Amino acid sequence: MDSLLYIAMSGAKENQHAISVRANNLANVGTTGFKADFEQARAMQAFGAGLPTRVFSMTERPGHNFDAGPLVMTERDLDIAIKGDGWFAVQSVDGSEAYTRAGSLQINAFGMLETASGLPVIGEDGPIQLPLPLAKVEIGQDGTITVLPQGAPAEALFEAGRIKLVRPELAQVEKSLDGLFRRKDGAVEDESPDVVLINRALERSNVNAVAEMTHMISLQRQFEMQVKMMKNAQQIDQKQDSLLYIMG
Repeated sequence: MDSLLYIAMSGAKENQHAISVRANNLANVGTTGFKADFEQARAMQAFGAGLPTRVFSMTERPGHNFDAGPLVMTERDLDIAIKGDGWFAVQSVDGSEAYTRAGSLQINAFGMLETASGLPVIGEDGPIQLPLPLAKVEIGQDGTITVLPQGAPAEALFEAGRIKLVRPELAQVEKSLDGLFRRKDGAVEDESPDVVLINRALERSNVNAVAEMTHMISLQRQFEMQVKMMKNAQQIDQKQDSLLYIMG
């Protein structure tokens, strides 16, 4: 009965993991630019000193839903969304280059262009720093940032930087624990001229709340079934012990 117990135990473990993934998706249904995660597990034979008679569930590398979320117009100068495929580059906490579609930007007290979570936005020459104070900021479709210093005449607009836009192959990128995307090989993606920005707009999360709830209900039922299988294995084992005791 240890084979039955092992299968049910590992299955319940992976069901619990899948529920946590779906719960995280639901928690980010309102997060700008969030991409939903998939969970996946498959049966694997356990190899050891004897024959591979045991099977367990193994979590595979999770995938992600790269579909674009719905766009909402905000009329805010520092809000950007990406039309179609693509990402813009940011500097993560550890200093490495990463990619995101969460385009709610801001300017800090030192003139650094940042995401809403405080990550510097990367341009052609590293993090983008704008001159302060500013009367107007415009972000073009190609990521070009045009600014007007405070107190300057309207015709004094000038280019202060350009956001790095990239378009890597989706099979080459993965989501890190910080929610940002990076290339699987750790390389830095080259800038792409094909990425187009939409100014004064944001991309919402692509999480389908109804679908996630349906998946969670199904996974909870599977978890309950695995627990019942473990209880059945225990009962069968007890019956076998009783039978052996009587025969002995």
